[in-house]
Amino acid sequence: MSDGATRTVRAGRRSVQVHRPDKVLFPGGGGAKEYTKGDLVDYYRAVAPFMLPHLRGRPLMVERHPDGIDGPGFMQKNTPESYPEWITRVEVAKEGGTVCHTVCDDTATLVHLADQAGLTLHRWLSRVDIPHSRLRSSGGTPTDRPDRLVFDLDPAGDDFPAVREAARLLRELLDELGLPSAPMTTGSRGLHVVVPLNGRHDFDEVRAFARDTADTLAAAHPDRLTTAARKKERGERLYLDVQRNAYAQTAVAPFTVRPRPGAPVATPITWSQLDDPELDARSFSVADAVDQARTNPWADVMRAGRALGPARRRLNKLRG
Repeated sequence: MSDGATRTVRAGRRSVQVHRPDKVLFPGGGGAKEYTKGDLVDYYRAVAPFMLPHLRGRPLMVERHPDGIDGPGFMQKNTPESYPEWITRVEVAKEGGTVCHTVCDDTATLVHLADQAGLTLHRWLSRVDIPHSRLRSSGGTPTDRPDRLVFDLDPAGDDFPAVREAARLLRELLDELGLPSAPMTTGSRGLHVVVPLNGRHDFDEVRAFARDTADTLAAAHPDRLTTAARKKERGERLYLDVQRNAYAQTAVAPFTVRPRPGAPVATPITWSQLDDPELDARSFSVADAVDQARTNPWADVMRAGRALGPARRRLNKLRG
């Protein structure tokens, strides 16, 4: 239902008001298609069944662009007081106070965030440590034991062949360490390689393992890969970034939209899809990411998280 300025959207058991659904968030031109706020809402409502399992129980940082991608954007950690009371929240301590993060547990929340021009959702790699991950601002805190480990493959330029090659090398090493892994296009320039964990290791242990794994791979291919945090030290080498594997850090969520022309989407893929020479970091958009989601590309990978103990022992042996 719509009156021009407002549209009512059914999202699960709730009805959510979408304001100015015809507002253009992604201008067209230069080969890119135009998308409105209404298009963004429709996409997030359609992808919700596939996206929500990657969001439930996880604090979010929301990247908002109220005037579209050509206008200023900002990162929102605190949940505005004006948000509906039914939206899940978690209060996290910070230096000098607290931050009240939004947690997206249902389709209605996803639609509301889209109404607020929340284009991109950045999620924590750990979940809230209470039963069923249900909480309000009065209870529950994020655990310091992540159930996801993320390698961010960041090329020096818009060089996806280098990303593809690095991903294959990383997968080979993870296979040797006995760890399953799954790739995801970022909707920007690179690729994320995600490893499911069993949630029994703290962030310090996970980050140290990720760093040592990346260092091992970079040492084997020093002309192509680097773990140097400073850009001036990387040259043309691809950066193996493990900095997201820390408490309160975030990574872009699977199936989230990125603020770039054409509304590209960070999209899980299979390892066999990586062989497609036409694939790049922005191959999927709001126009076709739902079709990709229906194939359930990570079905056999994310079912059971792994312990890092055996992998750490194998890695130590490789490192001598």
